[in-house]
Amino acid sequence: MLKNHVKTAEVILSALPYIQKFRDQTFVVKYGGSAQTDEKLKNDFARDVVLLQLVGIRVVVVHGGGKKINSFLDKLGIESRFEDGLRVTDEATMEVVEMTLSGLINKEITSLLNKHGARAVGVSGKDDGMLRATALSRGKYGFVGEITSVEPRLISSLLDDGLIPVIAPIAVGEGGETYNINADLCASKIAAAMKAKKVIFLTDIRGVMDKAGELISKLDEPLVNALKKDGTISGGMIPKVDACVECVKAGAGAAHIIDGRVPHSLLLELFTDEGNGSMIK
Repeated sequence: MLKNHVKTAEVILSALPYIQKFRDQTFVVKYGGSAQTDEKLKNDFARDVVLLQLVGIRVVVVHGGGKKINSFLDKLGIESRFEDGLRVTDEATMEVVEMTLSGLINKEITSLLNKHGARAVGVSGKDDGMLRATALSRGKYGFVGEITSVEPRLISSLLDDGLIPVIAPIAVGEGGETYNINADLCASKIAAAMKAKKVIFLTDIRGVMDKAGELISKLDEPLVNALKKDGTISGGMIPKVDACVECVKAGAGAAHIIDGRVPHSLLLELFTDEGNGSMIK
């Protein structure tokens, strides 16, 4: 029994250098995939975030919610249509998207974090003009937006007050119109604007894999470009990796793609030497 206690103490102490290094730093976490739908993983995620806050890390959570949006659209008899992997968003669809992301999912995540001991506040990118956007590809996808600017003062104010901002990826246009924003790109833009130490994407994949199916734990822009050129990085992985490279170039310290299906994946990536995914610097 004593040996088990000693081992527990050693595990805690092994995280100490990372805790010291990351204290008072800002981390942006994009919360999605199975970690957002599986009950056990949801609670693991919440406890991980609470621990990060308790050791002095300033955590910002950005979330998606595609599956739940699809479910509501189906119930309302509104057809979901996708082009180039993007949801074509007309006015009726946009109302459902905003209602689902800001009114339901955002508050569920905020309540989950609060239940586990965090101080979290749910906001939309429209609040305080945080996210400004214009129509992507000149309106080809309807009210799908491209972020033109990020005003981080509300995020900074909440963090300074000891709160965790939970952000729904909704933006406002110059004419007051509402835009649906890809959550990965939203997290990247916010991380860049905040000069975050890290932006972390919780996904349903292990990370960036080589042609043999082995995890590539560390990448930089030249390696990413080479892997895209030879087809190792392809399909839906391209925009995710491009978002990582863009936000690191714009001022974020590092971007991580990790497997949210692994219990406590956030802690494993941040507080162990081995990590749990792919890091782009």
